[in-house]
Formats: sequence, structure tokens, C-alpha cells
Amino acid sequence: MMAARILIVEDHPANMEMMTFLLESFGYQALSAYDGEEGLQAAYRDRPDLIVCDVHLPKLDGYGVVRQLKMSPDVRHIPVIAVTALAMVGDREKLLQAGFDDYISKPIEPERFIGQVEGHLPAALRAAPPPGPSANACADAPKPVAGRARILVVDDSAINRELIRDLLEPFGYVVKLAQSVEEGRQAIHRAAFDLIVCDMHMPLENGIALLREVKGDPELAAIPFVFLSASYEDEVNQQLATSLGVTRSLRRPIEPQALLAEIAACLPIDKRGKPYGKDPGR
Repeated sequence: MMAARILIVEDHPANMEMMTFLLESFGYQALSAYDGEEGLQAAYRDRPDLIVCDVHLPKLDGYGVVRQLKMSPDVRHIPVIAVTALAMVGDREKLLQAGFDDYISKPIEPERFIGQVEGHLPAALRAAPPPGPSANACADAPKPVAGRARILVVDDSAINRELIRDLLEPFGYVVKLAQSVEEGRQAIHRAAFDLIVCDMHMPLENGIALLREVKGDPELAAIPFVFLSASYEDEVNQQLATSLGVTRSLRRPIEPQALLAEIAACLPIDKRGKPYGKDPGR
């Protein structure tokens, strides 16, 4: 049976991206709406299995959304989880009294988010977890496959870094995070990596500087280098990256399965993860 369809009503792009990324990583179909009115329309139109709704929204806030949903016989059965930064005494009771079935506190914790959502889904609609060790695995759980790739992720966005790590580590990849080109530069001279995934535009130095340094060093030049960026639109930068030897140039947002496949395609067979029981390099 197909996993649940989950509607996310959230006006903050980074939060929307993170929740969508996490849900799709586990096989759920994520639907999106960026204000309360759009969220209501999507709920009536698409009849999702669950709704994750921000409290502070433009046009119609989360309280207005849940109030109208619970008044409608057609959609009142759909669980609605509030996402909120509220932390005052009594806030939880206020949310539940307003009609929300539960709430998730901001900032969202990626390692807990899926479990918080799945608690409100029937077993038949829950996605099968991806293979490999989980964040809650016990100490004697199986270790990642020996020889699996070591991947350096360079991105100034903490959310982007954590999303990529949360996607890759369950499949046995060893992930090192760097928040700047300088930090990435230090990392590649301290340890050996099988792949570098780098944002293009970052403060102080952009990804082109790191690509130039890696490809200009005979000891590092063979490392596959992937740009993953939402702003990889500049034709000059595209041409420069190609001339310097970039392996892949990917545009964010990208579906989790697609990113896994692109990463696997850059690696030798013996260092690939195998998400969802398939060879992602095919």
C-alpha cells in the first residue's frame, strides 16, 4: 500500500524545504501550501491523510485553518499537527483546545520529526523506514558497510547540511560537514574523501574557489565534486565550473531519491549506498 499523503502548510521556505525533504526521504508524498487560505483549499481538494500546519501564517492563521477544517464533515477526520515556536505555559492546551491533534515545536528536530508525524497515521499508511542504522539504534546495531564512501558537505546553511547528512547516513555513508569554504579546505587537507558536495554561493568565498583548489591539486583532483545549489543559474559560473572539472551541477530543491542516485553515480560501485533496496546508480 502507498504511504500517506501529507499536506504541509508553512510560509517559511527553509522550514517547508526541510519538512518536505524529510517526508519524501521516508517515502511519503508531501503536498505544500504557503498560507492558510491555500492550505484550506488544498485540504478540501486533495484530502490528504495528515496535515502539518504552522500556527503563524499569512491570510489565515493556523487557528483559523484548524477551526474551519474541524467544522467540515468532509475533512474533520484528518489529523492536524501544529508546528509552532510557542513555548509559554498553557500553549499546548490552547492548541489542543483549538482543534489541533498534536504539536511539534520549532526549530524542528530532523531526527524526531518523522516519528512525531507517524504517531498520527494508521500503520497501513506508514512508510517503511529506509534500511540502515537509525538515530535511535542501539549501541550494538550493525555498523555501516566497511569501505562505504566518505562525503564532505560544504554549505553555509545549517538546515541544508543537516538535511543531506540525515539523508545519507542511514545508507552507510560517512558524512563530514563544513559551513564555509575555509572549513571545507581544512577538512580536505586533514582527511581523505571520496566525494565533495558543495553549495555554490556562500559568504566570503564561493564554491568555485574550493572547486579550483581541489582540481588544481594533483593529490585531490580525482575526487568527484558536485555542486548542489538553489542559485546555480549564472551562465558564467556554469561555464567556469565545467571548465574547472565539476562532476555534477545539481539544482536545489531536489527529490531525495534523485540526490541519492546522483551521488551514487559519482562513486565506484563498492562505495555506493543502496537506498530503498535498489542500486541508485542505475
